[in-house]
Amino acid sequence: MTVYGRKPVLEALGDPELTVDKVVLADGVDRDAVRTFTEAARARGLTLQRASAQRVKVLAGNGRQDQGVLADVVAPRMRTVEHFLEELPDAADARVLVLDGLTNPANVGMILRSATGAGLEGVLLPRRGAPSIDPLVVKASAGIAFHAPVLRARTAADGLAALAEAGFVLLGLDGSGGTTLFDAELPGRVALVVGGETDGITDDVRAELHGTVTIPLADGVESLNAACAATVACFELARRQQ
Repeated sequence: MTVYGRKPVLEALGDPELTVDKVVLADGVDRDAVRTFTEAARARGLTLQRASAQRVKVLAGNGRQDQGVLADVVAPRMRTVEHFLEELPDAADARVLVLDGLTNPANVGMILRSATGAGLEGVLLPRRGAPSIDPLVVKASAGIAFHAPVLRARTAADGLAALAEAGFVLLGLDGSGGTTLFDAELPGRVALVVGGETDGITDDVRAELHGTVTIPLADGVESLNAACAATVACFELARRQQ
């Protein structure tokens, strides 16, 4: 995982549970930054690498928020869906949350924190149709994004197809009614899909689903924020497991 921005990089360097592969600082940054990152890198047994500001922007993939520094961090629980399924024992139960069409990095960060806190085995974060794990996601997760059980696939639909083939029942969180999440019979292997903030579950993902469940709301409340709905779902899955 490539992390950029001064605070996220310092947080990564200060986390003894993370393996940091390298730290790259742009030429032309202020002396305080040079001193701070040189000392932080040295404390981790790393030599601070220097590069042009343009090179740092290219490596970070974000020319506005890199702040002249990046680090390559080993995310110990990040893997492809295929790798996750290969490691999953044949008879093992597993609970996966799938993010479909979310656009707000803060929501993604909060969801990663909730899913990790609830002990879910995976959070499918597709490469297309969802924010990358950037400083905004890391900040919203309070640093948990580094340790979250993130599963990667090209698209959410691709990931769901692989999960279905491995025996997962695919359910979407949908506010339009039907069986409530609290009353539904959930199998041992289940993937719950959280749709985007504006448009909900996308058509290609909906075509993969085996059904939908809803979170019952009172007093005329029409819907929950995506991160709130995901948190409710995560801890209902955790409660069921217990």
